[in-house]
Amino acid sequence: MFPSHIFKAYDIRGIYGSEVTEVLAYDIGRAFAEFMKKDQGKDDLMLVVCQDMRTSSNPLKAEVIRGLTEQGINVVDIGLASTPTFYFGVAKYGYDGGIQITASHNPGQYNGFKMVRPGAGPISGESGIMEIRDMVEKGEFSHVEKTGTVTTRDGVVEEEVAYALSQVDVSKIKPCNVVVDNANGMGALVMDELFKHLPCELDRMYFELDGNFPNHDANPLIDANNKDIQTRVRETGADLGIALDGDSDRVFFIDNTGQTVEPSIVRGILAQVYLKDHPGGAVGYDVRPGKITEDMILKAGGKPFLTKVGHSLIKEESKKRNAIFSGESSGHFFIKADFGFFEMPAIIVLQFLRVISESGKTVREYIKPLMKYAHSGEINFEVQDKAAVFTRLKEKYGDHVTQKFDGVSFDLGEWWFNVRSSNTENVVRLNVEANDDIVMKEKVGEVQRIIRQ
Repeated sequence: MFPSHIFKAYDIRGIYGSEVTEVLAYDIGRAFAEFMKKDQGKDDLMLVVCQDMRTSSNPLKAEVIRGLTEQGINVVDIGLASTPTFYFGVAKYGYDGGIQITASHNPGQYNGFKMVRPGAGPISGESGIMEIRDMVEKGEFSHVEKTGTVTTRDGVVEEEVAYALSQVDVSKIKPCNVVVDNANGMGALVMDELFKHLPCELDRMYFELDGNFPNHDANPLIDANNKDIQTRVRETGADLGIALDGDSDRVFFIDNTGQTVEPSIVRGILAQVYLKDHPGGAVGYDVRPGKITEDMILKAGGKPFLTKVGHSLIKEESKKRNAIFSGESSGHFFIKADFGFFEMPAIIVLQFLRVISESGKTVREYIKPLMKYAHSGEINFEVQDKAAVFTRLKEKYGDHVTQKFDGVSFDLGEWWFNVRSSNTENVVRLNVEANDDIVMKEKVGEVQRIIRQ
């Protein structure tokens, strides 16, 4: 049967060999070629292709390239690349878009495809992925007389890092010891190049590229995956830890006490950095509670706005609002450049190091005043009837609804929460935040009982 379920809201992702195959990759290449011709209103396109370190990525890439070129597309192969390097390669050089073979932070048996427009503009489930799915399923493609070409481009990582260094005054960064947990993913290439130019001692953890992720899952949003780096920071007395996910488009910071810095705090710090240069600018963040972000945006004179969860959806909404910066609770941080709006973790790392250096404080000393709220983290519940859950919640808390997109958010003064449903499963996701830990835990139990009725 056709694996329609692997075509998701932000990318295409499934188990290699059964759901994601070379045959499928070839058809995705052909469908993406035809989609992009229509989308861009021209046939003469040059698209970037690259892959992550999974053993299945090379054969899948070969078939994607075959599909693209048979439909007349000229391909630029930039080789092994993180997702931000892929975005940079498409946007900075002015290519017409591209496709990356990666399954992000998923375990090694998975693989998939991320696709972008010019400027690394996202192609999401709402803006093209489902159309591509339908084309692949039909398997009907026009015959093209002229086959496209394939060229390679080297040095993209070096240029990506050079650009990052040009955007931050690195002379303000003080000597320090930094542990980086690369989780055997793609971020090692950029981090190795970046730290050559900094007065910091780099302690490398799991920098060997290995798509089987032998040390731990490459998803730092789950704090259990950060246990190794947290221990290393404490044992070595490092000033900072940095944890990356499998394709390196998400970045988490570990403070000098070995605790993960809440992404909403990082997001607020970065929002204030960019608001200094762009007073009154718009800054986006997703609906999952992270009130400190809003506090910090307003304090800096910015205009906060809420978005749906998901990197593609945040980027699309941010572009509409001409945002100067946006961030997601899962560790995606988006920077506006003159050639695009997307994740640039090299710049995020530099800005964070500069802010802490200039403060003269440790990371924990700097963030402690910002640790004002207690957060539950995301709690998932399997339910039989998602609609019934929202009906019960509105009956109980209906007078306190603050927004109704991407689930429903409620604000009850000393605590607030969001509940949203999975697109693909009978699951609802709860995030609760409160002014203190006692209230937060009490209210998690209260909402949990309503969800499970």
